[in-house]
Amino acid sequence: MSRLSIPTTARLPSTLHVDPSNPTVSKYLNRLSRQSLISLALEWLDENHLPLAIPYLRDPEDDSSQDYENDFYPPESSPEALQEEYLFLQSRKGSKREIIERITQGDWRHGLTLYQLAMADLQYLYDHPTSQKWTAYRIVPLKLPSSDDLDGEQQQEVDKTSLVVPPFHPSVFLRSLQEQIMPDIKAHYNFDRHKTLPLLILRIFIVDSPYNSAAATTGFDSSKTFFLAFPDASPHIYLSKPQAIGTGGAGQGGESKSLRNLIVEGIPKALSRPQQRFTLVSTALTTRNLNEILERRGDGRSNYAGGGWSIYADERKGVKESPLSTVLPLPSPPLSEITEIEKGKGDGVFLMTDAERMEEKRRKRAKMVAQARFGDTGKIGDGKGVERVDLVLEDAFPDVRKDEDEEGDVTPRPKTGRKSGIEADLDRMDVDDEEGDHSEVDKNWRPYVRLTFHGSHVFAGIRQLVEAGVVDGEKMPGWMTGEEGVTMGAVRNGRIRGHKGSGL
Repeated sequence: MSRLSIPTTARLPSTLHVDPSNPTVSKYLNRLSRQSLISLALEWLDENHLPLAIPYLRDPEDDSSQDYENDFYPPESSPEALQEEYLFLQSRKGSKREIIERITQGDWRHGLTLYQLAMADLQYLYDHPTSQKWTAYRIVPLKLPSSDDLDGEQQQEVDKTSLVVPPFHPSVFLRSLQEQIMPDIKAHYNFDRHKTLPLLILRIFIVDSPYNSAAATTGFDSSKTFFLAFPDASPHIYLSKPQAIGTGGAGQGGESKSLRNLIVEGIPKALSRPQQRFTLVSTALTTRNLNEILERRGDGRSNYAGGGWSIYADERKGVKESPLSTVLPLPSPPLSEITEIEKGKGDGVFLMTDAERMEEKRRKRAKMVAQARFGDTGKIGDGKGVERVDLVLEDAFPDVRKDEDEEGDVTPRPKTGRKSGIEADLDRMDVDDEEGDHSEVDKNWRPYVRLTFHGSHVFAGIRQLVEAGVVDGEKMPGWMTGEEGVTMGAVRNGRIRGHKGSGL
């Protein structure tokens, strides 16, 4: 008779063992380097993690070694002795396969716990910081329902004037979040402190419902992993894109989105309290760079001081270089006062020609303009770059009005074909209150123009174009410097819709 399965919201225990022959174990271990595997094994043997990662040891009182004569990896008698063995492996060269076989066939031959797999997954995240795609959300309070709305039929509005931030305690939040997830979904949760950044990371390992897949609880073929990052002293949450673990996760994009939406809806409910409700609002910032998303949506002063305004966000540089400072260094002479520029060539020195002098002035001015527009941001190698920026231009075409059709509206977006992600997000964004009178705007012809910037560091590339004179830095709109702090939006009248900015 088969065992009776009862739905429950209880999470999977961290001590649950997974067989070493499971493909999921091989996938987690094979993508780590040899040094990372050894460091991971040493962390498992640490006294803080040892209760959840007990290795296979022999009885120290049993002196007989006949049982392990044919064992290629004979067990040690204590975790301390096993630590010495891995320290020896760390000091010499070898292959990664050797470490994996020792872990799966020797020291943890009885299986790896879900806690160990979580540590292996997080180790990969630390080794490859750009492996996850993060989206930043802001936690905002909701207005309390009015006395007229006793049944709660009206949708609660965001309280823009409130500065209330929900208190966060990991265990309380986790217990509340578990209640929001459907009971037929099995999940394992693991909190970990980021090694270098002020972040608390929650890893959610979701196993498919046992009622939908018989292999879900054994092979993890349909399992998925989510990451939630909680920055210190910031009303923001970063949510990663779900990743399928097993081979059965291919072609299940709709299911991954539904699970992600379930978590997004459950987070504000887990943070809410009686008479104090919260919701999540997208900040239109998506990137693989945790440093950049922490810079833009963290606890620092750079959240709304991007581009050339970043000088005011740095307390050290802001005092010295701010125009409001009373003690300023003597200004350098303007470029127009430089009459003679010497240029060395070989052993002699000669004066530059007029054409070379003008080109040198143009080049220096372009760099000064780039410095003024970008400030200390948008530099190659600063580790704070975004990989993709999607924008839709909805500005009116200059000096073109629709004289023939006075009743016509703005040019609609293309309706044919599959709707892109940016179009779907723009449909959910509210229209900016500062766009002006629509009756006058609708008379202008607004062509549908979509721009996509793609690269390892988008705004650093734009800054290089300004320094090279390809882009006019003086007439360039503010959103091209990254000062808006968004990677997706619609530009109307020179401003990002729904966000405050300097505009044209």
